[in-house]
Amino acid sequence: MNGAAPSAWPAPAKLNLFLHVVGRRGDGYHLLQTVFQIIDLCDTIRLMPRSDGVIGRVDALPEVAVEDDLCMRAARALQSSTGCSLGADIALEKRIPIGGGLGGGSSDAATVLVALNEIWQTGLDTEALASIGLQLGADVPVFVYGRNAYAEGVGERLQPIDLEDRWYVLVHPGVSVSTPQIFAAPELTRDTPLTTIARFASGTPTRNDLEPVVRAREREVDAALRWLQSHAPARMSGSGSCVFAAVAGEVQAQAVVAVCPQRWRAYSVRGLANSPLHDAVMAYRRVDR
Repeated sequence: MNGAAPSAWPAPAKLNLFLHVVGRRGDGYHLLQTVFQIIDLCDTIRLMPRSDGVIGRVDALPEVAVEDDLCMRAARALQSSTGCSLGADIALEKRIPIGGGLGGGSSDAATVLVALNEIWQTGLDTEALASIGLQLGADVPVFVYGRNAYAEGVGERLQPIDLEDRWYVLVHPGVSVSTPQIFAAPELTRDTPLTTIARFASGTPTRNDLEPVVRAREREVDAALRWLQSHAPARMSGSGSCVFAAVAGEVQAQAVVAVCPQRWRAYSVRGLANSPLHDAVMAYRRVDR
């Protein structure tokens, strides 16, 4: 372990390039098909090792209670799973919009699992970390594996997928959407026919089944989507509220961002083949040696 030196670790966001709700299990969880695209918009997790076993929060987000903090829950789950006696202070620098459908909380949890596995030298492999992550949320495993993926089940059955090198315009309309409320909506359709990776790759039309539900309830999401669609084909990510559009390149992305209405936040982001968390792990191991 690198003494008591703090270390910084990236937690990237994701886009759902499509999201089909294909059924519902007896326990109430929804069955999905989706493609996860990792992007270069990242939170930063700063970790300070402790020898006393305490997991502490530093500069915590006031709107997130301790019991709901996925970073804290991830650290405690790793402790419990491995019997580790070490602790850590966790500071989160938030850039990914909360409630934006970009997986920020899940990515933060994955980064804590992966990073503390290195710092504490608990020695778990990626599959074991992903298994712990699944207990925290269905989106956590894709960030642990750190690859773009075609996902099924509740989002936990992952197949790596190669995606085009694309630039996106991402717009956050300034509202936060509750994922449980959207999935509980009576008007949500839950019977979209199954598709395949081959159909997705061939350009067969897809959609986000949650999008109509959110647009009907959140006027700003609807307005942001209509505005972005005037520049390029656009859709919502996850359960919202962020909307995105693939564009020809960085120059076009920045041009669209520059004319975004001031009441919203726009980002020029790039799709990544692999998570920057992988690079951080390799850099940490080189220093640790």
